[in-house]
Amino acid sequence: MPELPEVEALAQFLREHAVGAVVGRVDVAALSAVKTFDPPVTALSGRDVTGAGRFGKFLGLECGGLWLITHLSRGGWLRWIDEPSTTPPKPGKGPLALRVHFFTQEGATPAFDLTEAGTKKRLAVYIVDDPKVVPGIARLGPDALDVTEAQFAEILHGTSQRIKTAIVDQALIAGIGNAYSDEILHTARISPFANTKTMSAETISTLYAAMRAELTDAVQRSVGQDAARLKGEKRSGMQVHARTGLPCPICGDTVREVSYAERSFQYCATCQTGGKVLADRRMSRLLK
Repeated sequence: MPELPEVEALAQFLREHAVGAVVGRVDVAALSAVKTFDPPVTALSGRDVTGAGRFGKFLGLECGGLWLITHLSRGGWLRWIDEPSTTPPKPGKGPLALRVHFFTQEGATPAFDLTEAGTKKRLAVYIVDDPKVVPGIARLGPDALDVTEAQFAEILHGTSQRIKTAIVDQALIAGIGNAYSDEILHTARISPFANTKTMSAETISTLYAAMRAELTDAVQRSVGQDAARLKGEKRSGMQVHARTGLPCPICGDTVREVSYAERSFQYCATCQTGGKVLADRRMSRLLK
C-alpha cells in the first residue's frame, strides 16, 4: 500500500507535471471506484489544475475549485503517460480504474491512469469541493510529519494498545501504514507488541525521532523520481519489512514475521524484543 512517502512523492510529481495544465477528458473504467456522484467526474473537464496535495495516505488534485481525491488502497498506483491513447478505455475487470487527460501550455496531451492490481478492488475516487468532506480525510489524526513530540506522546498515552496497531491507526496518526511502521519500530528498537500506555517518555522520544527520520528519508528518496518507479524504490529502502527469513542488516539475526488473515508484519527479535520470538497465530494453528 502506498504510504506517506510515496503519496507525497506522487503529489510532488503532479505539482511539477500537471499544475498549469487544463483537464481534458476523464475516462471512468471502473464505476465502482467512483464514490461520489455530485459533482460528476465530467465537471473536472475544462478546469485549470491549480494544485496537488496529500492528506494522510490520500492524494488530491485541485482543479479550479474542485478536488479529485483518491485513496490508492493496497494495490493502487498512479501512472503518468506522456502519449496516451485517444480511444476511451472499455470498462472491465482490468487494472485501470480512471484515466485523466490534460492539455499543457506547451501543447502536449499527457494523462495519468489510476490503476489497481489484484482481484480485490478498493481504490476509491471522490470529486468534492472540499477534501474534508471525504469521510476518510475527515477522521484523520495529525500528520506523522506535522505532529509535535508532545502531541505524539499525548496521543499514545491516550490509548492502550500495541504500538504497531496504534501508529497505523489513521485516526491517531495520519500517513503511516504497515511497511513504514515495521521500519520505524525496527529503527527505534521497540517491540511491535509494546503497549502504548506503559511506554516511558524516553521510549516515546526515541520512537518519535525514528518516525521523523524514517519518513523524512523516505520522502527525500522518493520525491523527484519517476512516479512509475516508486514502488520498487520503496522496497529497496526496507531493512525488515517484506524481508522475512533474510538477515537483519543491523545485527545479522533472521528477520521474523507475524501473520494475520490479510496482512503480516516483520521484525528483528535481537534488535526489538530482547531475543523473544513473538507469537504467530497462523503458525500456532498449523502446529496444533
